Amino acid sequence: MKPLMLFRFAGLWVGAVALLLALPARAGIAIEHWAEPSGARVYLVQSPAIPMVDLHIDFDGGSRRDPAAQAGLASATASLMSAGVNAWQGQPARDENAVAEAWLDTGAQAGVSASAERFTIGLRSLTDPAWLPQATALLAQQIAAPSFPDAVWQRDRERQIAALREADNRPTTHANRAFARAVYGEHPYGREASAATLNAISVDDMRAHHRRTVQACRAIVTIVGAVDKAAAQAVVRPLLQAMGQQPCQPLPPVPEVAPLTALVQQALPFASAQAQVLMGQPGYARRDPDFFPLLVGNHILGGGGFVSRLTTEVRERRGLSYSVYSYFQPGLHAGAFQVGLSTRPDQAQQALDVAREVVRDFVAQGPTEAELQAAKDFLIKGFALRIDSNRKLLDNVANIAWHGLPLDYLDSWTRQVQAVSTADIRRAFQRVVQPERMVTVVVGGR
Repeated sequence: MKPLMLFRFAGLWVGAVALLLALPARAGIAIEHWAEPSGARVYLVQSPAIPMVDLHIDFDGGSRRDPAAQAGLASATASLMSAGVNAWQGQPARDENAVAEAWLDTGAQAGVSASAERFTIGLRSLTDPAWLPQATALLAQQIAAPSFPDAVWQRDRERQIAALREADNRPTTHANRAFARAVYGEHPYGREASAATLNAISVDDMRAHHRRTVQACRAIVTIVGAVDKAAAQAVVRPLLQAMGQQPCQPLPPVPEVAPLTALVQQALPFASAQAQVLMGQPGYARRDPDFFPLLVGNHILGGGGFVSRLTTEVRERRGLSYSVYSYFQPGLHAGAFQVGLSTRPDQAQQALDVAREVVRDFVAQGPTEAELQAAKDFLIKGFALRIDSNRKLLDNVANIAWHGLPLDYLDSWTRQVQAVSTADIRRAFQRVVQPERMVTVVVGGR
């Protein structure tokens, strides 16, 4: 980066942090929402204190859309979108080094990533009119004209395969793989990239995935920063135009995760000092009306760290594990409910039995009033930390947009938590969690 640019960006960044630390808690979060002519949906939160803007563009093109024989295609496509661009609208062609240097010259940051559900293009830039248009133009070129160089993919693929081979030396890899396969079955949530699937991916496959996915009519745009609607549109519209204006064809449906019908138990030998223990099942989708009872209940069961029931019974009273946890992963489909711990191989069965009994008792009895009040106090008092930066706020608003949640979701969050009762938690857990039909995986020992 040029010295003057580096000094200017660093000075603004330090000033932005100082302003952020001085800001009072947000009294309310106003989310503006509109649809562009292309069909793209835009969500904007104006945050004028810091002269920056954060932007996400999400598409339904994550790994759940990967062909089974090409698991890893979405992630590979995302990674290579920064590996070079073709000439476009007067801007020169650039290789991966030139792309990186161009971003340094704008003082902005951009990236493309893929999760299980989303294919995401992101931008963070100063709102200074001398720099934001440059960042927007560069990102538009990456969106419209990625070159997908084969030589870079050959290099990156070898690195990924080497990383997969190295990961095979860890018991956690085998535990997570076995757990995902048992919980999700044939559902795309349970797939993972392998040497075989990566070798089946070509740059032509990436180009096709890019064409199918990065379309303006499918875009969900989230913006947080020091921009009003007009300024936001000045950023968004060139990016949408770079995607083309073709009409979208309906995407094929993705099946729901099938519930388990019986207990599944797997014990996999592995020469390790610690055994990895996982237990769980398909949980619930984010649209589930019992989201808040399940959120608060899981905090009490195993999501609250050292104050959770699982920690009390497994660690504090019996010393079977340093840490033990539980969580749900709700998405567009039923993500996994998972309990996990590590322990000595000779006491893995005992630790599993205790964890199973804690879950069974919690599902049957629910929490006490004292546990519920402690969980509410923690969650409500800690809510401000979930939105104390533009980046965190962006993630929350993007979640609202992706799942179609009410626009006042963040403003009503603490009220929703406060309204949860012990009866709500007991009813929700009894409906969603079936201790007698869970997957248990133990990796380690003989």
